[in-house]
Amino acid sequence: MKKPILDTVPTNGRVVVAMSGGVDSSVTAALLAEEGYEVVGVTLQLYDHGASLHKKGACCAGQDIEDAVKVADKIGISHYVLNYENQFRDEVIDVFADSYIRGETPIPCVLCNQTVKFRDLLGVARDLGADALATGHYIRRVQGKNGLGLFRAIDEKKDQSYFLFATTPDQLEFLRFPLGELTKEETRKLAERYELPVAAKPDSQDICFVPQGRYSDVVLKRRPDAAQVGDIVDIHGNVLGQHKGVIHYTVGQRRGLNLDSAGEALYVLKIEPNSKKLIVGPKEALKTKLITLSDVNWLGDKILVGKTIECEVKVRSMRPPVAAALKMLEKSKAEVELAVSEIGVSPGQACVFYEGDRVLGGGWINRENANT
Repeated sequence: MKKPILDTVPTNGRVVVAMSGGVDSSVTAALLAEEGYEVVGVTLQLYDHGASLHKKGACCAGQDIEDAVKVADKIGISHYVLNYENQFRDEVIDVFADSYIRGETPIPCVLCNQTVKFRDLLGVARDLGADALATGHYIRRVQGKNGLGLFRAIDEKKDQSYFLFATTPDQLEFLRFPLGELTKEETRKLAERYELPVAAKPDSQDICFVPQGRYSDVVLKRRPDAAQVGDIVDIHGNVLGQHKGVIHYTVGQRRGLNLDSAGEALYVLKIEPNSKKLIVGPKEALKTKLITLSDVNWLGDKILVGKTIECEVKVRSMRPPVAAALKMLEKSKAEVELAVSEIGVSPGQACVFYEGDRVLGGGWINRENANT
């Protein structure tokens, strides 16, 4: 008897597939349908699609919803479009805007996975009597001797584990990731073999709801009073100039400061939203070795509070993991000491823990981090 692609789900079982209208989720649906699963496609309309109807690289709006409908029709599966604009606005876009106002660098893709996708959509899948919710994420779900684990994808370039660190153990029980063992090239070839109308569609780029990549436009639309001018000061408190609003800057940024620095390159070291100050300094001052985290999600084996473990961590999605010592201070708080200082560790970003390819969990970087 043929082994089912989805472990513990019989090949005639019902599987809800989150279909964004892109290549990856479309191939996921087609692959499972071919294997004999009863596939139900669900697409979430997440934001106003008028302005982004034909935006290249977007998802979950306009043309992308049309593409998901076409794919579902092509492979002959049931398909539903659910309007989640209000939830997405309240729990992702507004949180994104408020995070920038606080001087942070948010990651809305993680918030989206935490809320409307892995919480709300998972609930929809259960209501539909599904045995599992499958997505087109590049990550692996592996059953080990101590239980389920989340592992990096085979395709290192497409691995999305950084954005999925907040997946809970309960959610992991119900989720499946069929593309985790494939490369992007293999996925494209499957799209061509299934003759999917999105086979040549480009990958999503940047943040789906941010037009032309201008984050400040979204913040100003949601929070019109956010752009207030303030001082740019050096590490000694000397005023060097003025900025046009802290929402236009992130920690580590160099461009857009418009300062005469006598030849020395200056970077944003810290953002103080209450005083509306940008603290700038040399690149060397961006180095951080000790990081404190909140809202930690743990996916590894049992860990004791107060115990320090050696692991690797990522403080940005595009950076490689680096050696670190992780200490759980309490259930949801942790401290990470990097073996080598990192540049540009920013509040609002995530620090994700790894043991080899296994994702141990992660947490949100706090504002109170020492530069050493």
